[in-house]
Amino acid sequence: MDGVVEITWFCPSGTHDDKFTNRVAFCNLHGDAGDHEKQLDIMTNMASVNVVILPQLSRNDKRMTKIQNLYKDPKPLICLLPEDKGALTEQRNGKYKIGLKDRGDAEVSEDLRKAIANCLSESASTFRLEDVSKHSDIRVDEEEDDDCKKGKEAAQQMMRLLEGNDLTRLKESFLPCQGKLWHQWCEMNKELNRPQGDDPEMEISKQKVEMMKIREQQHKYDISMFVNLFMKQMKSHSATKLTEKKPMFFLKWLRILLDEYTSADLSDLLYKYNKTWSDSKLSKSSNKTVEQRKLMELSKALQDATFGLEHIMREIGQIYESCSSVKKNKKDLQILGSSLPSLAAEMMISGFPLELMDGDAAHVPLVWISAVLDQLNQKLGDRRVFVLSVLGLQSSGKSTMLNAMFGLQFVVSAGRCTRGAFMQLVKVSDEMKTQMNFDYILVVDTEGLRAPELAGRSTIHHDNELATFVIGLGSMTLINIFGENPSEMQDILQIVVQAFLRMKEVRLNPSCVFVHQNVSDVTAGEKNMEGRRRLQEKLDEMTKLAAEGEVCEAERFSDVIAFDVHKDVMYFAQLWEGSPPMAPPNPSYCENIQDLKKTILSHVSKSNGMMLTDIKSHIKNLWEALLKERFVFSFKNALEIATYRRLETEYSNWTWSLRKAMLEIENKLQNQIENEVINVVEETDLQGELNVKSTVVKKSMTEFFEKDTNASILIQWKTSFEKKVSHIQENIVRETQKKLNVVLKQRDLKKNIDAQRTKNENALLEKAKNLALTLKHKANDDQILQREFDSFWNRCVSEITKHTPQVQDIDILKDMNEVLSDNESFSDLKTKSKKCNILKVSSYSEYIQLYKVEKVLKLFGYPKEYDAQINQLITDIVEQVNKMIMSYNIAKMGYNKTYIQELTGFIRAKLVEHEEKETTKYTFKKHFFSDLVFAIFNEEQMTFVKQHNIFSEANDPVLYFARKRDEYYRIFQKYCQGATSATIIGEIICNKLKEPIQQSVNKKTAQDLADEMRSNCESLNGNRSNLEKHILKTLAEKEDFEAFITYIHNPKEHFKRFIRDEVSQYINENFNISVLPKMKDDLRRKENQINEAVQRASEEVDENSRDADLWLEIFTLNLSDVLIFSEKDLRGVSRDDVDVKLLAEVIRKQLPSIISDISNEFSTESFLQKLDNKDKPDEILNEHFCTCCWVQCPFCRAICTNTAEDHDPQPHSVPFHRPEGLNGWHYRGTQTLIPDFCTTLVTSTKRFYPTHESEKSIPYKDYKSAGGVYAEWSITPDLTELSYWKWFVCRFQKELEKYYRKKFQDRGEIPGEWRNHTKQDAIESLDKYF
Repeated sequence: MDGVVEITWFCPSGTHDDKFTNRVAFCNLHGDAGDHEKQLDIMTNMASVNVVILPQLSRNDKRMTKIQNLYKDPKPLICLLPEDKGALTEQRNGKYKIGLKDRGDAEVSEDLRKAIANCLSESASTFRLEDVSKHSDIRVDEEEDDDCKKGKEAAQQMMRLLEGNDLTRLKESFLPCQGKLWHQWCEMNKELNRPQGDDPEMEISKQKVEMMKIREQQHKYDISMFVNLFMKQMKSHSATKLTEKKPMFFLKWLRILLDEYTSADLSDLLYKYNKTWSDSKLSKSSNKTVEQRKLMELSKALQDATFGLEHIMREIGQIYESCSSVKKNKKDLQILGSSLPSLAAEMMISGFPLELMDGDAAHVPLVWISAVLDQLNQKLGDRRVFVLSVLGLQSSGKSTMLNAMFGLQFVVSAGRCTRGAFMQLVKVSDEMKTQMNFDYILVVDTEGLRAPELAGRSTIHHDNELATFVIGLGSMTLINIFGENPSEMQDILQIVVQAFLRMKEVRLNPSCVFVHQNVSDVTAGEKNMEGRRRLQEKLDEMTKLAAEGEVCEAERFSDVIAFDVHKDVMYFAQLWEGSPPMAPPNPSYCENIQDLKKTILSHVSKSNGMMLTDIKSHIKNLWEALLKERFVFSFKNALEIATYRRLETEYSNWTWSLRKAMLEIENKLQNQIENEVINVVEETDLQGELNVKSTVVKKSMTEFFEKDTNASILIQWKTSFEKKVSHIQENIVRETQKKLNVVLKQRDLKKNIDAQRTKNENALLEKAKNLALTLKHKANDDQILQREFDSFWNRCVSEITKHTPQVQDIDILKDMNEVLSDNESFSDLKTKSKKCNILKVSSYSEYIQLYKVEKVLKLFGYPKEYDAQINQLITDIVEQVNKMIMSYNIAKMGYNKTYIQELTGFIRAKLVEHEEKETTKYTFKKHFFSDLVFAIFNEEQMTFVKQHNIFSEANDPVLYFARKRDEYYRIFQKYCQGATSATIIGEIICNKLKEPIQQSVNKKTAQDLADEMRSNCESLNGNRSNLEKHILKTLAEKEDFEAFITYIHNPKEHFKRFIRDEVSQYINENFNISVLPKMKDDLRRKENQINEAVQRASEEVDENSRDADLWLEIFTLNLSDVLIFSEKDLRGVSRDDVDVKLLAEVIRKQLPSIISDISNEFSTESFLQKLDNKDKPDEILNEHFCTCCWVQCPFCRAICTNTAEDHDPQPHSVPFHRPEGLNGWHYRGTQTLIPDFCTTLVTSTKRFYPTHESEKSIPYKDYKSAGGVYAEWSITPDLTELSYWKWFVCRFQKELEKYYRKKFQDRGEIPGEWRNHTKQDAIESLDKYF
């Protein structure tokens, strides 16, 4: 330490007992001054008073010369003599000596203080630390470091621009964007979120236009040279690595110089404010208004005079927001507006706080904050962050505590009057990461809560907003209480408890720790216990009061949040030991800080925190909910919603895994049924087959719920989703059993047809064989063989045809007419169909008879909700009828007139069932049933005909045998050529395998294709919401109004059509690169499986036994799981003298040719044509995606987006609603459609009638009180309406008016702002919000 010079300062407090009246700097040179001449020379030259501790020196001592020089120097000198016993003595003017021997410290100190005070009173010299740098022998790091010098110069250049300006007008001159216009915009935005009156959409539209004008005015402001210089400096350092110091020096210097520039005036204003406030309290004057106005003026002056780094960043934020709103750069902006958030992100990464909430405007600049967080995410990656919020009254030591704990840079005690919320990033060290799963801690500090100097501008409401915001944002909140004043405690506790109560209502679960600062004796255990008891009582009392205000039930604070008064309350010693400014820091305070840090870290280690991207959406949702009148009603828990959507996607994957596994099981069992290997299908067998995949899915579910980063949020849905997956599994098993039982039934019904066909085929073969034996000698004469075979073939086919009933053509409408002839005749069905199609009408008023008096109808018009009910009924009937038709499997089983009877009976039963419901207030007129039956069969007749034609082609003997002729001729030739029985049977087997192979390959490819599309197709690779987004995009691109109407009123049908189109397009575009390779791969697999079956049969049958029957039995049994091919297909084929070894060789030799033929026939058209309807990829995907919730909003018909069909207790919900007019809603007694969105209406004063019969209207705000379907929905107030539906209403206004026979007019006029939305805006809004 020798040679080191230390400095310390004495600062007077202005009280009578100050030791010195002015500030004094004390410099101490360590070691022997004689050995450090340079330091001694510098110090004695700069000092006002020199103090020397002088031992006894001989005259020859070289140090004596230095003492003599000091003595001769006119500067005061005080000599402390260790060997002298004398008291303070002035030897000559300004020269003192003090003896130290045998004297106490207190006595010596008193003498020394007196001497220094005397010397200073006579000395005119002053000491400035920066003057030290002017000495040639001293190197100062500030001067030597080039980056530091440049940073200081840049900051000084900016400060020169401020010189000569009135401090209270600085913001107005240099930071214009954050002034009056910004405050007006904020007020308008609050009004926008709290629309009043009966026409909210029009009001909102006008507000948005006015707000855009304000943004345009902001955009027109010139950027001050001051701000441009700041941005230029920051931009020049933006390419610098974060670890370098260049931008840090500039920002540090700017902050120091700004504080220095403003502190004197701020102190003066604060003094005036405090004096005026004190005088007004003591004054007995009756004219309190004048005093209050003066306080308000001083409060405003304080606000205007506060000028710091945060205000510069606030201005840059407003420049960015105005550029974003008008979508163009400012002309005088020297850098791209889009790069401004990057500067703020760099500052945050470098350790500077960023203003999160502008306390002056009481507003969060969402666009700016979102952009900064996006940049943070881009620079750091989507890191996991723990958010620590801090709440406390103004000047309660919050910022000091945070700065001490984390080394932060929150502004403290600068005489400033800042308010709002600030956020700062704290990087977690690699060592600490092993204890917690976080990369950063985001500390959110609040300023200005209950600030007395801001009392004129502050309100309880604003403070509650600020508290709710920061508590909602934090994973944990520190509540800082200063002193032991009960009224101050009550102030902060009232705010805090209400905020936590709101968090409980919206299912946010932050933890909290109370920090009780400035406690006189923190070690007094009994006193602390009493303090804890009082705090607990106060919290419980506040909870009851807040619960009444928030209209919810809570008796104690522990009902609101998990809180342990023993662990979660900490007592802090005073920061200083004694009275500042000369009091030293209290060591106990530092220990308390360390204990608090440990407590915080223990909470951090148990928390999952949030990702940076989640924080962005969470801030947005918290603030937007706070802007609404009712936070709890308005808040959308973004993290919870995102987590639930992810759970839905996982649920979709789990159920798809089960469905896919069951499809494979179904294929195998269907083959076994067709091959007569099994004759019964039990549910337990299917469940057992599915158990392997079920176990995998359950394991995946357990891992997801337990190991996911948001496991604490997911846990609330764990039980319900486990039940849903179990329920889906049971359904899949039941449906599969049902399908397989139909296959069993149809197999038995088909036995006679198949047996007759097999008999005919085998008879033909036997006759061909006999003919061949007579023509062996002419085997080489193709002409004779051809002629003889043609003659033989025509005779045989003619004979078979004569004994086989012909398949008749069908006429569905004729059959339907016959079935319905008892109750209604259709004289001219075609004319009737052209005249009216009940499936396409918009109103069913002509088809129903109301129970109530007709005057209701005359008074108010036809009830629209009845149309919705009937439309849903018809949709369900059409869907069920289609399923029933497909289940008849007409392509294989043939058509039967009884199907029409069965279907009409089903339709009639559904109508009767609907009429008997309590909610149905009408009956159907007679012609409703007949029109509906006709319309359905008219739509479905092509399905009947197509299926029937397939059956005809397959079973018409002429057509069937025409297809088989070449096959038989080849066999006939081989008989003529003397081929062995093994050769003939081998060829027959290969020919008979062709069709089963084709069927199996197509079916397997369809399933694999469905699986591939679930992964690769954008519209199908997520949950139902993702699918809907792509449907809406397609609708907008095509601009097809009819398709929109189908989507609005019959969404399930539209979804199915969309999936069908997606599959068709995918197959057409990817047939050669995806479908064909799959088909060929499976074809090779089938070839290998057949060869393996040949091998196994040959191994198990002794070649000497020549038992062809056994060989064929083993061969077909080995293929029974894979192909629909069994020994029955070979019944009647002669097996005499068959060499099984040769048979195996023939099959191996012939099979490649068959495989090649099949491969050559693969094409886009044949692939789908050869598949049963239920096996098509679109049907597989439909079954997966359409097994979900299809409940529609009673107001706008938006579809509940829940992936699970039964999602109780989750209410029905949808991210974005639509204008009610899309569903035909109109004002009662008028022809005026309602253009308002549901999400806007629930914030308005408007009312609605739940049903047509309702005499009492219900406020939209209390829509759930209408009961029924209304109570099952959760509609959150929200102004982020999709541009999509605004564009749609404007684009199809005429079509909608024509469809509903009503107008968007008068009260229902479309807001003018809506017409600014383009189709491109509409499509982009889908990507933004879905």
